[in-house]
Amino acid sequence: MSGTWPLYSMHAARALDGRATNALGGDPYVLMQRAGLAAWQHVLLHWPDAQRVVVVCGPGSNGGDGYVLARHAHRAGRHVEVVHLPAHVPGNPTAQRACTEYVATGGKVTLFEDVLPGADVVVDALFGIGLSRAPEADLHALIDAINLQAAPVLALDVPSGVDADRGCTPGVAVVATRTLQFLVRHAGLYTGDALEYTGMLALEELDVPASAFDGIPVQAALLEHDALARWLLPRRRNTHKGESGHVLCIGGDDGSGGAIALCAEAALRTGAGLVSVATRPAHVAALLSRRPEAMVRAVEATDDLAPLLERARVIALGPGLGQGEWGRALFQQALRSGRSLVLDADALNLLALSPPSLDDAILTPHPGEAARLLACTAADVQRDRFAAARAIAERHACVVVLKGAGTVVACPGEPPRVIDAGNPGMAVGGMGDVLTGVIAALRAQGLSAFDAASAGALLHALAGDAAAWDGQRGLLPSDLFPHLRRLANP
Repeated sequence: MSGTWPLYSMHAARALDGRATNALGGDPYVLMQRAGLAAWQHVLLHWPDAQRVVVVCGPGSNGGDGYVLARHAHRAGRHVEVVHLPAHVPGNPTAQRACTEYVATGGKVTLFEDVLPGADVVVDALFGIGLSRAPEADLHALIDAINLQAAPVLALDVPSGVDADRGCTPGVAVVATRTLQFLVRHAGLYTGDALEYTGMLALEELDVPASAFDGIPVQAALLEHDALARWLLPRRRNTHKGESGHVLCIGGDDGSGGAIALCAEAALRTGAGLVSVATRPAHVAALLSRRPEAMVRAVEATDDLAPLLERARVIALGPGLGQGEWGRALFQQALRSGRSLVLDADALNLLALSPPSLDDAILTPHPGEAARLLACTAADVQRDRFAAARAIAERHACVVVLKGAGTVVACPGEPPRVIDAGNPGMAVGGMGDVLTGVIAALRAQGLSAFDAASAGALLHALAGDAAAWDGQRGLLPSDLFPHLRRLANP
């Protein structure tokens, strides 16, 4: 499907490696030679003038890939040096064969001593997917040395020290300039802390027969720009505003009117046919002045909210809502309305205090809000973003958008989706209020909860990237509005 790529677990990657080996005749060295050659070609493509190549090899198959790369580089006339720890002699016959063939060509192998030799490019062939624990002291020192030297770093398959399933780093990890994955995209490399270490990601499938993938389970799906087109279809010529849905935005306690204003404008810019706002009386004039297309109503008590709930198709609940008596009363009434819900900000905090069952809802927590929903810490959430999103989705029987670098969208019974867009400039107050409006508008236009959350998170992130062309620092949520309208019409 255009714009969507499968992501796999380490277990699936290992299973596929075995299948690929069998499909290629049963000799694992065939696949290792293909990986090493592909890695050398990657070096030639991105650092064609590199004359000094240092390859840091581990004891397993990832190290074997490195020895094959080193052999090709040596034969190409480059000054090549393989570096390894004393304990990292090749530990399996295939890696030993790769090492022997490299040495037979006159290749140089040295033991690591405090610093790496000077290089134009360094290759991390230490562990790949084979390390999911904190590195011990000697390995810690070697990884530090890789990170302290000035040359660009190519990581083979996975930057050593990064957990390829969860995206976390239990200890120190290699900071790569580029990472070349083999056979499959690893799910953990596209979310959370991993994004600090991977650099630019690429995939080499090694010409493995497509049949080798049959029955291999997918851990997640990666969504890129082109995925939007399958959800944001052209409108009928003979359409009317009712077909595009009515979103009711509830929030904006005293002093927080900007949050609900951002939410309402985002819903309008994403194509909702009608947008109403229920807020404190003090914010009505400002909201009408800013965006007269929104139907703004002063709400002081639940009786004021009842007629607005009857007319709405989707409720965006939480931006600026507060956790006081006013916010709690509107929160409870909205949950009883039977309407589709998109919950953010204080609505999530209220949900954490007294978790009810949710029939048709999308939750959009950042890691701190997710931690409150799970009664854990934000660090626990970030340690395994897939597991955290899945746990919230299952607990509340709803769709969850776990925000942050590599946003994860989870739905009970479905593989999660990861958003391959967004940038650090979007880490600013109010950006989540815009996301809430975007998702609510797409839900009102008829998308399922899972698709509305996925398309909305992707659209929001892409708009943030477009707005960041002028610089990430100082990016404002309102800077996304013109790009939302353009990108919502692929």
